[in-house]
Amino acid sequence: MFIVGNSYAEETCLNHQTQHADASSSPKVASPDLEAGVKSPRSIAESPVIDNRTTPSEKEKGLVDQTLGPESDNSNLTAYDDKDDFPEGGLKGWTVVFGSFCGSFSVFGIINSTAILLQYFSAHQLKDYNASQIGWIFGVSLFLTFFCGAPIGPIFDAYGPRALIFSGSILLVASMFLLGLCTKYWHFFIVYSVLNGIGGCLINTPCVASIGHYFLRKRGNATGISMTAGSIGGIIFPLMLQRLFPAVGFAWATRILGFILLLLLILANLLIRSRLPRKPMVSFRSVAPDITAFKDLPFLFVTIGIFLMEWGIFVPLTYITSYSVSHGHNSAFGFQILAILNAGSFFGRFFAGLVADMIGRMNTLILSIALCVATCFGLWLPAGESTAMIIVFAIIFGFVSGSNLSLSPVCVGQMCKTEHYGRYFATCWMVVAFGTLTGLPIAGQILAACEGKYWGLITFAGLSYAAAGICLVVARVLAVGWKITTIY
Repeated sequence: MFIVGNSYAEETCLNHQTQHADASSSPKVASPDLEAGVKSPRSIAESPVIDNRTTPSEKEKGLVDQTLGPESDNSNLTAYDDKDDFPEGGLKGWTVVFGSFCGSFSVFGIINSTAILLQYFSAHQLKDYNASQIGWIFGVSLFLTFFCGAPIGPIFDAYGPRALIFSGSILLVASMFLLGLCTKYWHFFIVYSVLNGIGGCLINTPCVASIGHYFLRKRGNATGISMTAGSIGGIIFPLMLQRLFPAVGFAWATRILGFILLLLLILANLLIRSRLPRKPMVSFRSVAPDITAFKDLPFLFVTIGIFLMEWGIFVPLTYITSYSVSHGHNSAFGFQILAILNAGSFFGRFFAGLVADMIGRMNTLILSIALCVATCFGLWLPAGESTAMIIVFAIIFGFVSGSNLSLSPVCVGQMCKTEHYGRYFATCWMVVAFGTLTGLPIAGQILAACEGKYWGLITFAGLSYAAAGICLVVARVLAVGWKITTIY
C-alpha cells in the first residue's frame, strides 16, 4: 500500500514511477515490523512491491497510520504520479469540473444570497417573527444540504451521480417556482427549508465527489474552480433580485431565478459523471456513515474544526445585509454589500486552490481561518456606521473566507482513498450539518439578547473561527508533527 503525503493512496493505482532517494536521508525505524518485511514510507516509494499484509480494517479505513513519522518538508501530496489512474485534466476531467461549476452555482448561489432573502422576509411576509425564528428556516435548509450527504455519499459510490443530480434538480427548481406562493411561516419551511435543502444535498455531494475521481495532485485547484460558482451566484443573484423585486414583485423574481437554475442544472446533468468502478450496496451498513473513522484523531479534529467553521462563516454571509441596514444604510446598499463580499470570495476560492496545491490544503485552510478571525474582530466589530469599514470588511472577509467551503472537502479527501471519498465526505458533513443547523438560530438569539446590537453576534462568529483554527492545528500536528514547512 502506497503513502500519499500522509494518507494512503488508492490501491487501484498499481503502476507508478519509481522514485529514488538518498539512502542517508531514509528514516531509520527500529521496529519489529521491519523484521517482518514491512517497508518504511520511503522504501515503498522506491519499490513497486506492494505489501498485502495490511489488515482488512486498515484497507477499508484508508486513514493515516499514526505510527509512521511525518514526511519530509519537501514531500508532495503523492509519492508517485500515474496519469492513467488520475487524468488530472483532459476533456473529461475539465468537463466534469464545468458541470460541477453549474451545479454549485445553483446550490451555493442561493445559499450565498441568504442575507437578501432573510432581509426581505423580515420586512414583508415574516415581519411578525424574530430573527431567531426566521434563522431556523435557513438553518434547516443548510442542515439538510449537508446532513443528508450521509446516505448520498455511499449511493454516489455505488451508482454514480446521474440519478442523484436529476432528483435534486427537480426539487431545487420546484422550490424556486413555489417560493413566490408562500405567505405563512410553515409555507417557507416546507418550500425553502425542506425542498431546497434536500435538493441541494442531492446535487452538492456528487458535484464535489466527482471531481475527486479525475484529480489528485490538482484536486485543490479543480475543486476551487468549481466552488467559485457559489461566489459568482452570490454576486449575480443579489443584484438581480435588487432590480426584480420592485419591478416584477417577489413571486416573479423567484420564478425567473428558477428558470436560471433550470438551465444550469440541465448542464450539470449532462456533464457530471464518475470514473472509478461502482460498488454495489449489500446492506444498510453500506449506506450508513463510517463512524469508526472518528477513531482516527486527525479526522476527528478536522470534523470538529469544520463544524465550528460553519458556525463562523454563515453569520457574516447571512447578517451583513441586515447589519448594514440597521446601521443607517439603505436596502440597496445592503444588497450591494453582499455582492461585494461574494466578489471577494470568488478570488479567494480561486487563489486558495492554487496556493493549497503548493503549500498544502490543510496549511492553507488554517491560514485562511486565522485571517477570518482577524477580520471579524479587527474590521467588522469596530465598523459601526462607517461605510468604508463595512466595504473593506466585506472585501477582505470575502477573500480570506473563500477557501473555507472549497478546501474543507479537499482536506477530508486527503485522509482516505479516493474510492471511499464519498463515504468520508458524507461522514464528516453528517456532523458538520449540525453546525449549519444551529449557527444561524444561535446568532439570531444572540442578536435578540443584545437588543438588536450586533457586537454579540460578531463576537460569536469570531470565537467560532478561533476555535475552528485551534482544532485544525491540532489535527495537523497529530498527522504530520510540528514542522511548519511540511506540506499537508
